[in-house]
Amino acid sequence: MQKNKPNLDQVDLMCGNNLVYRNRLLNVIKRELPLEAANYKKNLISGNFMECSENVHKLRHKISILGLEDAYYFALTYEEDLRIFNISKSDVFEIILNDMLSFTKQF
Repeated sequence: MQKNKPNLDQVDLMCGNNLVYRNRLLNVIKRELPLEAANYKKNLISGNFMECSENVHKLRHKISILGLEDAYYFALTYEEDLRIFNISKSDVFEIILNDMLSFTKQF
Protein backbone atom coordinates (compact mmCIF):
# COMPACT_ATOMS: atom_id res chain seq x y z
CA MET A 1 0.00 0.00 0.00
CA GLN A 2 1.34 3.43 -0.94
CA LYS A 3 1.78 5.81 1.96
CA ASN A 4 2.50 9.06 0.13
CA LYS A 5 0.07 9.13 -2.79
CA PRO A 6 -3.72 9.02 -2.54
CA ASN A 7 -5.20 5.62 -3.29
CA LEU A 8 -8.39 3.65 -2.81
CA ASP A 9 -6.93 0.75 -0.84
CA GLN A 10 -8.62 1.84 2.40
CA VAL A 11 -11.91 2.48 0.59
CA ASP A 12 -11.78 -1.02 -0.87
CA LEU A 13 -11.03 -2.48 2.57
CA MET A 14 -13.96 -0.62 4.10
CA CYS A 15 -16.44 -1.42 1.34
CA GLY A 16 -15.42 -4.89 0.28
CA ASN A 17 -17.52 -5.98 -2.68
CA ASN A 18 -20.34 -3.53 -1.92
CA LEU A 19 -20.12 -1.24 -4.95
CA VAL A 20 -23.13 0.82 -3.89
CA TYR A 21 -21.48 1.72 -0.57
CA ARG A 22 -18.15 2.33 -2.33
CA ASN A 23 -19.72 4.73 -4.81
CA ARG A 24 -21.59 6.57 -2.05
CA LEU A 25 -18.41 6.97 -0.04
CA LEU A 26 -16.47 8.23 -3.04
CA ASN A 27 -19.24 10.67 -3.93
CA VAL A 28 -19.24 12.06 -0.39
CA ILE A 29 -15.47 12.53 -0.50
CA LYS A 30 -15.63 14.14 -3.92
CA ARG A 31 -18.38 16.53 -2.80
CA GLU A 32 -17.06 17.41 0.67
CA LEU A 33 -13.29 17.59 0.09
CA PRO A 34 -13.29 20.78 -2.02
CA LEU A 35 -15.62 22.50 0.45
CA GLU A 36 -13.55 21.50 3.47
CA ALA A 37 -10.33 22.50 1.72
CA ALA A 38 -11.82 25.89 0.83
CA ASN A 39 -12.92 26.45 4.44
CA TYR A 40 -9.44 25.55 5.66
CA LYS A 41 -7.82 28.00 3.21
CA LYS A 42 -10.30 30.78 4.09
CA ASN A 43 -9.60 30.35 7.81
CA LEU A 44 -5.85 30.19 7.26
CA ILE A 45 -5.85 33.42 5.24
CA SER A 46 -8.12 35.10 7.80
CA GLY A 47 -5.89 34.05 10.69
CA ASN A 48 -8.63 31.97 12.32
CA PHE A 49 -6.18 29.31 13.45
CA MET A 50 -8.50 27.57 15.92
CA GLU A 51 -11.08 27.12 13.15
CA CYS A 52 -8.26 26.09 10.86
CA SER A 53 -7.30 23.40 13.36
CA GLU A 54 -10.88 22.11 13.28
CA ASN A 55 -10.77 22.09 9.47
CA VAL A 56 -7.59 20.00 9.54
CA HIS A 57 -9.25 17.64 12.03
CA LYS A 58 -12.11 17.04 9.58
CA LEU A 59 -9.72 16.69 6.66
CA ARG A 60 -7.67 14.09 8.54
CA HIS A 61 -10.53 11.63 8.14
CA LYS A 62 -10.43 11.99 4.37
CA ILE A 63 -6.64 11.81 4.42
CA SER A 64 -6.95 8.47 6.19
CA ILE A 65 -9.65 7.16 3.86
CA LEU A 66 -7.48 8.04 0.87
CA GLY A 67 -4.66 5.91 2.25
CA LEU A 68 -2.24 8.71 3.10
CA GLU A 69 -0.78 7.24 6.27
CA ASP A 70 2.23 9.57 6.51
CA ALA A 71 0.07 12.62 5.71
CA TYR A 72 -2.40 11.58 8.41
CA TYR A 73 0.27 11.78 11.10
CA PHE A 74 1.61 15.00 9.62
CA ALA A 75 -1.89 16.51 9.77
CA LEU A 76 -2.25 15.39 13.37
CA THR A 77 0.80 17.42 14.40
CA TYR A 78 -0.22 20.32 12.15
CA GLU A 79 -3.64 20.39 13.80
CA GLU A 80 -1.94 20.72 17.19
CA ASP A 81 0.45 23.38 15.87
CA LEU A 82 -2.44 25.48 14.63
CA ARG A 83 -3.86 25.57 18.15
CA ILE A 84 -0.73 27.42 19.24
CA PHE A 85 -0.82 29.66 16.13
CA ASN A 86 2.08 27.89 14.41
CA ILE A 87 1.45 27.75 10.67
CA SER A 88 4.94 26.63 9.64
CA LYS A 89 3.58 23.38 8.16
CA SER A 90 0.93 25.07 5.99
CA ASP A 91 2.92 24.78 2.74
CA VAL A 92 3.31 21.03 3.11
CA PHE A 93 -0.35 20.64 4.07
CA GLU A 94 -1.30 22.58 0.95
CA ILE A 95 0.59 20.02 -1.16
CA ILE A 96 -1.30 17.19 0.56
CA LEU A 97 -4.62 18.92 -0.12
CA ASN A 98 -3.77 19.53 -3.76
CA ASP A 99 -2.76 15.89 -4.23
CA MET A 100 -6.07 14.77 -2.72
CA LEU A 101 -8.12 17.20 -4.80
CA SER A 102 -6.39 16.12 -8.00
CA PHE A 103 -6.87 12.46 -7.15
CA THR A 104 -10.58 12.82 -6.40
CA LYS A 105 -11.19 14.44 -9.77
CA GLN A 106 -10.41 11.02 -11.30
CA PHE A 107 -13.56 9.39 -9.92
